[in-house]
Amino acid sequence: MPQIPEKIHELTVGQLAARSGAAVSALHFYESKGLITSRRTSGNQRRFSRDALRRVAFVRAAQRVGIPLATIRQALAELPEGRTPTEDDWARLSESWRSELDERIKQLNRLRDHLTDCIGCGCLSLDTCVLSNPDDVFGERLTGSRLLVERRDSTARRERVSRARRPEPGPESQCCD
Repeated sequence: MPQIPEKIHELTVGQLAARSGAAVSALHFYESKGLITSRRTSGNQRRFSRDALRRVAFVRAAQRVGIPLATIRQALAELPEGRTPTEDDWARLSESWRSELDERIKQLNRLRDHLTDCIGCGCLSLDTCVLSNPDDVFGERLTGSRLLVERRDSTARRERVSRARRPEPGPESQCCD
């Protein structure tokens, strides 16, 4: 890992990528989403403050445990004056995310436990069809295999509309010998 001298207070996007382990494209994406910020030099090159390293580490750690970027951005925005997250910030935020993660773990465990129940059933309204029909939401609305029929109907409707919009061939398109 390249070392950056202490006297350098700003990093290029390449230096930030090398030090953080994030791809340059990921850093550009993070910046576009407001997770990190940079300034532009007179030559229009990005320069990141050294504290961007901690912000990138924070974002990547939160992403690894499944926290959506919108939630991460909101958490970073709540920090006073946009400062870099501290260890205490991480502890507080990770505690607030715990219930969301526990719910996801519960859902994944349920999917794993019922994985073999649903393969090939085709019904989409069985109470045990947690892959295609969690909590039997289709069974509450419809009976039988209606989802497939609904998709076919909407496809046929789109095709009819598309044909109706095509111009009829006029006399100029007919050829005479």
